[in-house]
Amino acid sequence: MSDRVLDAAGIQDPQLRAAYEVCRKLNQEHGKTYYLATMLLPPAKRPHVWALYGFARYADEFVDSLVNPDPDALITWGANFLDALAGGPMPDDPAALAMINTMRRWAIPRQHVEAFLESMQMDITITGYPRYTDLEQYMYGSASVIGLQMLPILEPQQPEAAARARALGEAFQLTNFIRDVGDDLRRGRVYLPQEDLDTFGVTRAHLERGIVTPMIRELLAFEIDRARALYAFAEPGIDMLHPTSRDCVRTAFVLYGEILDAVEQAGYQVLTQRVGVRLSRRFQVAVPALRQARKTRRALIRS
Repeated sequence: MSDRVLDAAGIQDPQLRAAYEVCRKLNQEHGKTYYLATMLLPPAKRPHVWALYGFARYADEFVDSLVNPDPDALITWGANFLDALAGGPMPDDPAALAMINTMRRWAIPRQHVEAFLESMQMDITITGYPRYTDLEQYMYGSASVIGLQMLPILEPQQPEAAARARALGEAFQLTNFIRDVGDDLRRGRVYLPQEDLDTFGVTRAHLERGIVTPMIRELLAFEIDRARALYAFAEPGIDMLHPTSRDCVRTAFVLYGEILDAVEQAGYQVLTQRVGVRLSRRFQVAVPALRQARKTRRALIRS
């Protein structure tokens, strides 16, 4: 399937094709909901979304790997990437190669990647955020700019789509923070703002015990409400995209939002287990959306 998709995207260089295939596999293995949603895009656009995911995942592993983190390498890798983007020697790793090609194809602004790399470097030394405004600064680079990187590929029809894309990226990131409290603790980090922990009488030591107390439950319910407010603001942006992009984004919107439902249904137990949306549910949402996406593409071709 990837050969057909790469052909549709006009990617013929063997090295580039191999680079995009690496990104596809990273997306398929580590971002299953995201990957499923990409299947609803026109084939010519899918490799470029894989590249965005592959690049982000590659950078994230430098600081988030539980086995072999290498934060110093992130700084060198990021500098080499930006140098190559400006016309310097091309990097060896496939994620960077595919990302550079995608950025040039869709005129993705350099500052979005600079902001992303800055946030990744924050993970080297920062293990907590005093206020939500501090966390928002981090999330702008780690998530909001991912939405903005995606935007040219999704072909917005209205300028207001940018603000909605930023909010959706932030909603996805906050959803991850809620789901991954236990995993992040094992990396020595707490992404829930300290001011929120203080409000509900929760300390890092309470979280590390792995027992969901009433105070922790109230804290997580508060963060879930905050994330849902972001989803509500972002949702109108879906209809501001090109018709062939809407089913993809709506599928990701629905399934990521349902992670919050899953957290509630699991009794907020995110300290010692990872909750998520069942595979059967993901297909229940994605299969009708896939049919609709194909119908939309056929209608546009005929018009």
